[in-house]
Amino acid sequence: MYEKIIKAATDNGCNYVENADMAKYTTFKIGGPANLLVEPNSVDALSEILKACKAEGVKPIVLGNGSNVLVQDKGIDSVVIVMGDAFSKIEYAGNDLVKVQAGAKLISLCRFCLEYSLGGLEFATGIPGTVGGAVFMNAGAYGGEMKDVVWVVNHMDLDGNKGSFQGSQLDFSYRHSAYVDSDLIITSVIFHLEQDNAEGIKNSMDDVQARRKAKQPLEYPSAGSTFKRPEGYFAAALIDECGLKGYTVGGAQVSEKHAGFVINVGNATSADVLQLMSDVQKKVKDEKGVDLEPEVRII
Repeated sequence: MYEKIIKAATDNGCNYVENADMAKYTTFKIGGPANLLVEPNSVDALSEILKACKAEGVKPIVLGNGSNVLVQDKGIDSVVIVMGDAFSKIEYAGNDLVKVQAGAKLISLCRFCLEYSLGGLEFATGIPGTVGGAVFMNAGAYGGEMKDVVWVVNHMDLDGNKGSFQGSQLDFSYRHSAYVDSDLIITSVIFHLEQDNAEGIKNSMDDVQARRKAKQPLEYPSAGSTFKRPEGYFAAALIDECGLKGYTVGGAQVSEKHAGFVINVGNATSADVLQLMSDVQKKVKDEKGVDLEPEVRII
C-alpha cells in the first residue's frame, strides 16, 4: 500500500513514517495511528507526493503543528502530509515583505520580525501553530488577526499545480479563510509588515507572552481555544458561568485556569474530549440559550 507515495517521498529525500502515532504530531497529544505520514521538504517534493497520492486514489490530510486539531482514537485511514520543520524557510523579501514557508512556526516568524524591526505580528507571539495553519483558520489574538498582515498566499492543488490568492480572494473572516472550503494546500505566505522600533516590538511581544502565561493553561496539552466566540458573547465566560470549570471526563478537563480550553490532564482519549465538548455544549445551550460551535478541527 502507498508504494508510489513512499517512492515519491524517498526520491525527494523526504521523511515518512508508516503507522504514525498521531499523538506525537498534535499539541493535544491524542490520536490513533495514521497509515502513512509524509513530511515534504520543498514545493517540488510536495507536488510529486500529491501526484503520487492521486495515482493511488488517496486524498491526503494536511497538518501543520497539529495545534488546532483532535485526531480520533481510531486514527486516520489515509495519508497525512505534515508541513513542518523541513518546510519552514523564512526570508526578507524587501519593502517590508517577509516570505515564509507554510511549515514555519509562528514563534520563529515573530523572532525573525523582531530581528528585522518589523511590526504587525506581535499579537501572534506564543500561538503554537505554523504559518500555514494560522492563515488557514485566520488565527488571531489580542486584537490582531492574520488577515491584517497577509498580502499573498501561495498554494497547491491536489494535482500538484501551483497558484496563489490575495486580497478578497482570501475570503478572510472570523476563524475562516478561502482555504477552509477548498482542497488547496498553503505552501507559503507573503506578509506585508511595517518598520517599527525594535524595543517597542519586543515589549509588545513580551506583554502578549506574559498575558498568555498568566491566563492560559500552557502547562497542559490542548488544542487551544475549543469553541469559537459566539456573536455577542465569549465562550469561556459562558462556560464559566455554567459552573463547568474543572469539569472532567476521563482524562479531559475544562481548564480551571481558562474555561475556553479543554486540556489533556492525563492520557485523555478523543472519546473523552468529544463527550466533554458535547456535555459543555448541552449545558450552555440549556442554561444560556447559546450554541457553541467547535473551533477545533476533528479528524
